[in-house]
Amino acid sequence: MSRGWESKAVESQMEEAAARRSAVRQTPLSADEVLARSERQSLELSRTRVLHDLESTTHSRRREQLNAALRYLDEKIAACAKSR
Repeated sequence: MSRGWESKAVESQMEEAAARRSAVRQTPLSADEVLARSERQSLELSRTRVLHDLESTTHSRRREQLNAALRYLDEKIAACAKSR
C-alpha cells in the first residue's frame, strides 16, 4: 500500500528538523561564546536563588538586600543579552 502525500511531507519535515538540530550541535562554540553562556547561566541561577530567598524572607532589611541583588542581576542579564 502506498503512503499518502501528507505523511511523506511530515516525514520529510521531521528529517529536516533532525538534520538542523544535529548541525547546530556539531558547530563548535568559540571560547567567548562558551564564557558568555556560562556567565548568563550563572546569573540566571543566582537570580532564581534570590527569588527563592525573597519568597521566604520576612525581615524587612533582608528583603531590601535581596531586592537590590535582584535589580543588579537583572541589569547584568540584560547586559549579557545586549552583547550578543
